[in-house]
Amino acid sequence: MTSFEPGHIVGEPPPADSVRPKDSTNDAPTSVSRLNETIRGFIASWGSVWVEGEITQWNVRGGSVFGRLKDLVTDAEISIRIWSSTLNRLPADLKVGDHVVASVKADYFPKRGDLSFGVNAMRHVGLGDQLERLERLRVQLRAEGLFDDSRKRPLPFLPHVIGLITGERSDAEKDVHRNAELRWPQVRFRTQHVAVQGERCVPETVAALKLLDADPDVDVIVIARGGGDVQSLLGFSDERLLRAVASASTPVVSAIGHENDRPLLDDVADLRASTPTDAAKRVVPDVVEQRTLVGQLRSRLAMRLSQRVNHDIAQLEQLRSRPVLRQPEALVHTRAQDVEIITSRGREHVARALETSARRTSELRASLRALSPAATLERGYAIAHLNDGAIVRDVNQVPESTAFVVTVARGAFAARSDGETVESSATP
Repeated sequence: MTSFEPGHIVGEPPPADSVRPKDSTNDAPTSVSRLNETIRGFIASWGSVWVEGEITQWNVRGGSVFGRLKDLVTDAEISIRIWSSTLNRLPADLKVGDHVVASVKADYFPKRGDLSFGVNAMRHVGLGDQLERLERLRVQLRAEGLFDDSRKRPLPFLPHVIGLITGERSDAEKDVHRNAELRWPQVRFRTQHVAVQGERCVPETVAALKLLDADPDVDVIVIARGGGDVQSLLGFSDERLLRAVASASTPVVSAIGHENDRPLLDDVADLRASTPTDAAKRVVPDVVEQRTLVGQLRSRLAMRLSQRVNHDIAQLEQLRSRPVLRQPEALVHTRAQDVEIITSRGREHVARALETSARRTSELRASLRALSPAATLERGYAIAHLNDGAIVRDVNQVPESTAFVVTVARGAFAARSDGETVESSATP
């Protein structure tokens, strides 16, 4: 331990090591070493303190852990150190985001002026407040359907302009530009630089999203950021940003962090890319692959057309080789003979039909003559009928002195019932 001796010389300022910090003045300042030793002595009097917070960093090096513990309400943080001997006594599942209570002892290093807290004990209290809040928000948004695949829009095959929301001069911006331009050199970007962590992250990202979404030239929007701890990525799980992404009319790609980072933006966005590099590969096609594909399609088309033409030529040759096309007059001759045979049969059939009909007609004519009243009259019979046309079948039917007509085979004459003939007419 450093010892401080006054060693005061009259007429000269006292040595800085001999001046206590509370007694220092402009003419008699204290030394950095004595100030640090004074701070160390004051801090050593605190002893062990139980503190509650959330683990935001947990880095294991050489068997020991160096991390940070954050206040549950404010942004206040402390650095913590856990030696390997103590780490063996702690729960094995401690990790970033855990809500814990720890016994810590302040340790001030005078040489560097650094303050850290050594951990003597640590136990779980439950999920960190932030992770617990995110889990509740995840359940709410899933129930509202914001995670459903049915509402997610497909990305355009080749976007004319890509909207990019990222940190200014960030590695994520360079990765997206470099990989996209390697795949499609003519790709165009419209970039909005925003804060990618802290209090400005959410409002600036939402404003940039609305600006790009309202631009009719922008076909897809990429939100990109490099990796980080849970605390630095919290802005991309903020409800304001998630609802703005869900209501956007332009497809949104989430490219936050590394493969293991999963902010809620990944679930709400239309496409989740594991890294900014992956986002560039999935947003634009590879020009080399597309040219190869076009070449393959052209070759397949030429082959199909060649096969079709060759097939049609072979089919045409096959048709031309058939007898009906080699000697078409043979078909005419064959059909002419068939026509002559059918015509002859038709004539014979018509002749037989006419002969049969003539014979039948003669028979019917003979039957008609036999049944005709004229034939009866030819045999000497006569028909008497009154002037009103009624046939006389009974002598009592004709009163005396009544005129009636008598029809014979060759004419008719009038008569009276008293036997006198009135007039007569003969038919030739």
